[in-house]
Amino acid sequence: MKLLRHGPRGQEKPGCLDGEGRVRDLSAHVADIAGAALLPDAIAGLKALDVNSLPVVTGTPQDDLRLGPCVGQVGKFICIGLNYADHAAESGLEVPPEPVIFNKWTSAISGPDDDILIPRGSTKTDWEVELGVVIGQGGAYIDEADAMNHVAGFCVINDVSEREYQIERAGTWDKGKGCDTFGPTGPWLVTPDEIANHNALGLWLEVDGKRYQDGSTATMVYKVPHLIAYCSQFMSLQPGDIISTGTPPGVGMGQRPPHYLKGGEVLRLGIDGLGVQTQTVKTSA
Repeated sequence: MKLLRHGPRGQEKPGCLDGEGRVRDLSAHVADIAGAALLPDAIAGLKALDVNSLPVVTGTPQDDLRLGPCVGQVGKFICIGLNYADHAAESGLEVPPEPVIFNKWTSAISGPDDDILIPRGSTKTDWEVELGVVIGQGGAYIDEADAMNHVAGFCVINDVSEREYQIERAGTWDKGKGCDTFGPTGPWLVTPDEIANHNALGLWLEVDGKRYQDGSTATMVYKVPHLIAYCSQFMSLQPGDIISTGTPPGVGMGQRPPHYLKGGEVLRLGIDGLGVQTQTVKTSA
């Protein structure tokens, strides 16, 4: 099932995608794609609905119908750094001996096609296409063998990053990761039964039609079950928490010379089976 949130920013309603690519409204069945609605029994209840009997939402998704972030009320936006060996190499860094954890602030979360806003004074805003994992059943000290039972679904994430703030401004990576609009999420949350093998998904990103990233989750160093188990050692995970699992090579910082985003550029990015995002880059006033 492909779950989504549609409508104006801050007023999104829950929905799903039908077999013909139309949005169906779920407002009569769930308040939001968030929190308890992501628990296994709740997801099972949504799957049991006759999608074709649900009200059709007017408009074409990602055209004249805006889609918001596919998950609402996110408590934690957890990110994993240097989780692809080839990306670590282009960054001039060693593969870490255990996962690197950092955070994006939840105020960074935006819709999959909302504009990216370059922060004031930024000269090194960059892109990163990533597989997002959304937690359904929460828990602490989750066993790796049971970790996939805690997944509500998968989605596309653009881990937009300001490299000067991240690397050169003294402090943790979070400083360059959580600016407003730096977390496009969606277009939909795809339940695990629709993904044959999350360890072999192609993921790509283009800037103004030029492909920079073209990788596969097959080259992840630390796989999804390990990441869930690992993160749950340091914090309890709750329904709706997002784990963004790292990016393949091809980021702007890794180009020779580096390519950082400028106002007016258009990003397109996607992951097999999880949809496509499109963002226009804007400069701050």
